[in-house]
Amino acid sequence: MWLDRSVRRRLGWQSLVFSLLFAVVMGLLAWLSTRYPIQADWTANGRNTLSPASQRLLAHLDGPIRVTAYARDNPALRDAITRLISRYQRYKPDLMLNFVNPDLLPDRVRELGITLDGELYVEYRGRGEKLRQLGEPALTQALQRLSRQRTPIVRFLDGHGERKPLGVANYDLGTFIRELEKIGIQPRPLNLAVEMRVPVATAAVVIAGPQTPLPPGEVEAILEYVKQGGALWWLLEPGDPSGLQPLAAALGVTLLSGTVVDASTPVLGIKSPAFIPIADYGPHPITESLHLPALLPQAVALEVQPPIGWKATVLLESQSRSWTETGPLDGTQQFDPDSAERAGPLTVGVALFRPRPVQPATGDPLAVNEQRIVIIGDGDFLSNTYLGNGANLELGLNIVHWLTLDDAPMLISPKAAPDSNLNLSEGALALIAAVFLIGLPGGLLTSGWLIWFYRRRR
Repeated sequence: MWLDRSVRRRLGWQSLVFSLLFAVVMGLLAWLSTRYPIQADWTANGRNTLSPASQRLLAHLDGPIRVTAYARDNPALRDAITRLISRYQRYKPDLMLNFVNPDLLPDRVRELGITLDGELYVEYRGRGEKLRQLGEPALTQALQRLSRQRTPIVRFLDGHGERKPLGVANYDLGTFIRELEKIGIQPRPLNLAVEMRVPVATAAVVIAGPQTPLPPGEVEAILEYVKQGGALWWLLEPGDPSGLQPLAAALGVTLLSGTVVDASTPVLGIKSPAFIPIADYGPHPITESLHLPALLPQAVALEVQPPIGWKATVLLESQSRSWTETGPLDGTQQFDPDSAERAGPLTVGVALFRPRPVQPATGDPLAVNEQRIVIIGDGDFLSNTYLGNGANLELGLNIVHWLTLDDAPMLISPKAAPDSNLNLSEGALALIAAVFLIGLPGGLLTSGWLIWFYRRRR
């Protein structure tokens, strides 16, 4: 086709206009991408996206958050911090991140007690907290602690041989208490022989396995605390020597004789039948997030008939092959239906609640119109020895959250990268080789020859 000079000029102008319009469109798209960024997480397990628990927490934080990273000019460290904070900024734009070289502000670093390169200082509503561990679980829990208007105080009964909250012995609760402090719960001892009554600023009281009977005056103090609407967590043991029968009667709880044993534990690799796995959880805010079984060593079964005004929910229940063994635990155990032993399934954990009989003072941020009590037939599951088994830690944290009137604990599971290795058998490898090295090339050659052959015959 022959083109004269006017046609070539028009085509030239069209090409120029198209190039200019294309450049303008690309520029506009580039500008819009800086103003309205769009991000998508295509990783296998969404490890670049905040967990639903963190997203819920950020949705309830109505003020700006300031994060100061005391990090030297280390590009790798600063990039890691920026990536973490950017995941939060996608859901809370008023979360601000500032980098500070700690070598340039030594006075501020000493004032805050900053000791590690890359340590974060998180501020929200005039409160601040240091953060040494870089990751979503640590940062979300720090934000949850800062969001509390005040720190709940949980008091542990002391003076009767109970498990020590800060103890390091196998029997004690030191590891669990450190986990409580991470989520903003402040534990304190409660010696009723000195204080005479439970202090007013108490979110919950924990009775963790007294080894000697409580004096009548202390029993009355606990009964009065419950009567006034206080939250309570009672960790029982077989043959409980605490002398708290009046408290059990007031709550409608009866301790069955013997220790709960489970004949199916050897199948699970558990040698002692007194170590019972709890896989059946009742429907309750405490147990709704539990996916692993809890392990209770030497638990006592409970029978609950809640008094008028109270409601009860079974939290933990043993398997159907369990029973209350009243004989010695060494040797071979067998259920005796003609004795006082009770066949499973058996209740080993229960939650009781009712409307608060005495309304708290107005303006108390932890005050609600419900009194909550949890009774567990074992305290060993929280001890330093057994806390790491199954869902023991998560169960304990959920109980404290529910008792302190917080139904949504921020428990963030770490996101691991999926396995990138593909292990194939020799037969599968031979099949893949045959298909891609012989079948596919052969098919292409055959189809090409057929096409050539039919075209030649035309």
